Amino acid sequence: MPESKSANGSRPFPELMHRALFKSVSVLPSRGQAAVLRRYFDWWHRSPDPWHLQTDDYEQQKYATTLRTLPERPYNRILDVGCAEGVFTHALAGAYPDAEVTGVDVSERALNRARARPGTPRPGFARADLLSYDRHHAFDLVVCAETLYYLGRDDRLRAASAALVRFVRPGGLLALVHPWPESQQLHAYVGGAMSQVAEHVEEKTHRPFAVTVFEAGPSR
Repeated sequence: MPESKSANGSRPFPELMHRALFKSVSVLPSRGQAAVLRRYFDWWHRSPDPWHLQTDDYEQQKYATTLRTLPERPYNRILDVGCAEGVFTHALAGAYPDAEVTGVDVSERALNRARARPGTPRPGFARADLLSYDRHHAFDLVVCAETLYYLGRDDRLRAASAALVRFVRPGGLLALVHPWPESQQLHAYVGGAMSQVAEHVEEKTHRPFAVTVFEAGPSR
């Protein structure tokens, strides 16, 4: 989302309305909510790169900060949740060329552009929403950025957080990237199930954000 924060640290009115919209959508059953989100994001992606993820300096800063915050270790399988047109998914594939990288998103329009994006090595992509993604294996690293606030109510956020935890293999990592200080609430449910191992809060920007990294226990 491109909205900035106001000078006193509160979210501006358009962003508050945006949150209220998705909170109201979350009163629908899970399948109904997923259908609304698919249509919403397909509509947004009627034109390429609607949030300027490829070209915006702020987004590039956030990607670089996320990669720097990740602990240095080998990752065999990586999942990028809410990947949109795959800009960061391709960055992950470039940063970890020996890994199998997969991006998932609800918008088929976005995924078609993600698949067409040039790059070597090439990640894979699949259409799925967070609450119903049927993974075939667990991942060494799961990244979820600018996504959780679309879930709306706390019960959906709790369910989404539990799904993210399940995606991670024992000893694997989950990296969450969301606006600060809202991230404290968005990341809280994961904190009860995994151990926080790293965090970077970037406040010197027009829209502060936090990169929080959690590690799964040896067995769950």
